[in-house]
Amino acid sequence: MAENEKNFIEEEEDVITLEFEDGEEVVCTILGVFDVNDKEYIALIPEDGTDDVYLYGYKEINEEEYELIDIEDDAEFELVAKEFEALTAEEE
Repeated sequence: MAENEKNFIEEEEDVITLEFEDGEEVVCTILGVFDVNDKEYIALIPEDGTDDVYLYGYKEINEEEYELIDIEDDAEFELVAKEFEALTAEEE
C-alpha cells in the first residue's frame, strides 16, 4: 500500500454497546476501521434509528480487545470526519 493511500477496512458486522457517563447505553454496528495520518479510527452506527455516525480513535490491545478513544481536538475530528466522508463516498 502506498504511504499516502488510505484504506477503509470493512470489519465483519460486529455490534458493540457504548456506555456513556450518564449511564445511557447505545448499541452500535461497527462500520469499519480506517487510518488517518498513521492513527487508526473507528466508525460506528448507532442502532437508534438516527443517521448519526460516531467516530472514535481506535487502539487494538490484542485480537479480542480494543480501546475507543474520544477525539477531543476539533481540528483532528474535522480531519477524521472529512476522511471518513471521502472513504464512504468511494464505497458507493
